[in-house]
Amino acid sequence: MQEEFLGYHSEWNLGSPGGWDYQRMAQEIGKIAWRAINKHGKIGIELDFDDPALNPVPNFSELLLRANRMNYPGEKPFIALVAEKETLEKVGENIRFVKYLNTLPDVKAVLTEPSQILSRNGEIYYGNNRITSIFLDFNNSVIARLESEHAADGLLSAIKRGLVTNPRGMEPVGAKGVFEAVTSEYRDMMSETTLNRTPWTRQFYRRSTDGPDGEDIKDLIMWVKHNWDKVILKPVHGYSGKGIIIGHKEDNPDLAINKALDAGDYIVQPLIPLRLWAEDFPWLDKTTKKLFIKRWQTDFRCFVTDAGLIGFVTRFGGIPTNVGSGGGVQSAAILRSDVPLAEAVKSVNEAVLRLGFDAVSKIQNGLDGVSREIGNVYLLGPIMCTLRPRIITQKQIGKLREYAENLWCDALQLEKLWLEGKLARYVQLGPDEEKIALLAPWKGRPALIASDGLFGFTGEVA
Repeated sequence: MQEEFLGYHSEWNLGSPGGWDYQRMAQEIGKIAWRAINKHGKIGIELDFDDPALNPVPNFSELLLRANRMNYPGEKPFIALVAEKETLEKVGENIRFVKYLNTLPDVKAVLTEPSQILSRNGEIYYGNNRITSIFLDFNNSVIARLESEHAADGLLSAIKRGLVTNPRGMEPVGAKGVFEAVTSEYRDMMSETTLNRTPWTRQFYRRSTDGPDGEDIKDLIMWVKHNWDKVILKPVHGYSGKGIIIGHKEDNPDLAINKALDAGDYIVQPLIPLRLWAEDFPWLDKTTKKLFIKRWQTDFRCFVTDAGLIGFVTRFGGIPTNVGSGGGVQSAAILRSDVPLAEAVKSVNEAVLRLGFDAVSKIQNGLDGVSREIGNVYLLGPIMCTLRPRIITQKQIGKLREYAENLWCDALQLEKLWLEGKLARYVQLGPDEEKIALLAPWKGRPALIASDGLFGFTGEVA
């Protein structure tokens, strides 16, 4: 199993995917933890925290510089990371990333709100600085709201000029209803890796359809009721885990189902078996003063650009794992020792437990201090980390690269279908969002895709 990985992608984000700098922070914290654990006694397992595949930030920066070279060949970059005003001082990732960009030779960058993006004489400005490239930290629905408030004139001009990475025409392909197109009408146009990683998905309303095993479903709502403990309902345009309905966690199926039907624009998917994307980690409970093994659900966000796979975010938590729902970000490490992956994970877990509560508590206190110091916080506050990293192999990274390259090509094919009007039944957009998407089709320009995967790398746990 060390050459492969298990599981499925749960969603794609082609609008404004984030997490790149949270992983860089997690790597800093993870290396400190690993040194501290080994200081108490060598574990005998070699882990690599510094492989370029584990830090998306440099390659994400290169993406923005590549877009800049297309927009203004030969000119020095002035990059704007644009976020909603109320988040500017709360999202540490954006603050740190702009600081990083400003350390690069001949690069200037700013974190700003949409109203500060101005159009003058056919060019886009921040103050007196002409902007050469923009990355947005919000989606088309926010732009539509800002437009209605007359606060997006400059931003809309930048979108039309092609200065915004990601192009706004990418976002419709990230609608979760597209997974139905992938698993039904257009499955023959998809690559094998994308098809094999896409869970059966159907838009949720009273209808007949075919089921996960090809069975004939005459009434999807009744089928969902009969399979309630095995399904999950998601809003098509949801984010941060908001609005997700997990069947087995709901005591009143009828109430939950009616909630989704009343809201409209929901999908239904099988609940991916928890053991496929769960891992056991050493965990410290300061309240009970206990050190024990805790099982967490894990999530693996792959970052993909026109240059291929550029890195990951390794998240953990409950269901969902989203940081916006209280999940955490953990470090990742590549196994360099010649031992089976599952054996390496077990050895590290046992070594941490042997240290005992007091020693691990001191390590954890140090990690918490580092986390606060470097700004490892999100809207809900400090972000959780695990004591040991998520361990993967070089061969698994090779498989992930193949998966990522195929996903890029398939997403481009899906955008073509959307522009031709062939995905209309799978992607329901409001007229304002559709208008914004059509302002700037993607068509393969430099961009960032995030694929959130419920992937397991050590094999199924018991």
